[in-house]
Amino acid sequence: SQVMSIAVAPFVRTERFKLYCGQEKYLIRNNRTVRASIAMIKSTLIAALLVFWGVESFTAPATARRSSVLASTVEAESPTVGEPIQPPLERDRYVATNRFEVRSGRAAKFEKRWADRSSRLATLDGFKYFQLMRRVSLDNPSNSGIDPQEGEAGNYVSFTIWETKKNFNSWRTGDAFKEAHGGTSLWAFVTTMISSARVLKGAPKPAMYDGLLQQSIVPSSVPEVVDGWRSIEANGKDILPAESFIAMNQFFVPPANGPAFEARWANRVSKLKECEGFVSFSMLRRDVKAKGHGISPMGEEEPTYTSCTVWKSKECFEAWKNGAGFQEAHGKKDGGETKPKQPPAPLWTKPPVPVFYEGTLVISSAEGA
Repeated sequence: SQVMSIAVAPFVRTERFKLYCGQEKYLIRNNRTVRASIAMIKSTLIAALLVFWGVESFTAPATARRSSVLASTVEAESPTVGEPIQPPLERDRYVATNRFEVRSGRAAKFEKRWADRSSRLATLDGFKYFQLMRRVSLDNPSNSGIDPQEGEAGNYVSFTIWETKKNFNSWRTGDAFKEAHGGTSLWAFVTTMISSARVLKGAPKPAMYDGLLQQSIVPSSVPEVVDGWRSIEANGKDILPAESFIAMNQFFVPPANGPAFEARWANRVSKLKECEGFVSFSMLRRDVKAKGHGISPMGEEEPTYTSCTVWKSKECFEAWKNGAGFQEAHGKKDGGETKPKQPPAPLWTKPPVPVFYEGTLVISSAEGA
């Protein structure tokens, strides 16, 4: 209540003013301006929190080195010339993400807030997979505890895969969304806003994607959940253990080249499902028509497509990268010599950018992603 009193102080010109946040009852005397001011502030707080928690959970542009070796570690290939023009691919999944910029030294506190939240996500219709991703360098050892790398779009990403966009919208407009984001009381909004300001730099940045060319395996086991959410002890001092490793490649493809780019990937032969530790793959196409609280138009500096491969561990990813399957996929012989062939014509405006994450708080459906 003290926070709210301070917030409305500049607007108050009255002899008596009391605010009871818990019950949201207002006793206002001798000044109609106060009532209007409080309504405006309350609406602003609600809108701000919806911006903050707009999505259960993308990739930040890379600031790390962009060598050709790293760019190839996520199966990047240029489409070839002369491909027939095809319509855009239909989505196989709908992927909701939220990008956060966590303050230095606050990573463990941020993860604890996610671990302690109330959510029944895993029980909802159409839910497939969730993970909280922290940005890492490929050179860092697993669970290094080093502050996640920062980028223009943040250093943490909440990443949720839904069966359909309709399933996502049903969650976002239902009671489960409200429960997961602090309820509906004014006091919950205020305390959440204060807590967020201590951990984050600025507001989160939601981004939605069509998941194309989805591949996944049926897991032999899934992490245990309690009432639809993980039950993990988080002390706020140590980061949570890594439960997955995510390799992404960001592609900057003009809209006119999108169908040809998708066709090139659709015509590829993939052996990812044969690899030890493979979890899922999808080509993420930015849903530029997505609307909602906190969703901004896609910037020119943002990728239009992102390949996303999830592995059980960094070791599994490196085994694939150093194996014969990777060499074959990238046009190399067993000895590492590149096969001679005519260079393909790229459809992007600049080279792909690799980005890597550790995933924690993993939740999966029994069928996988």
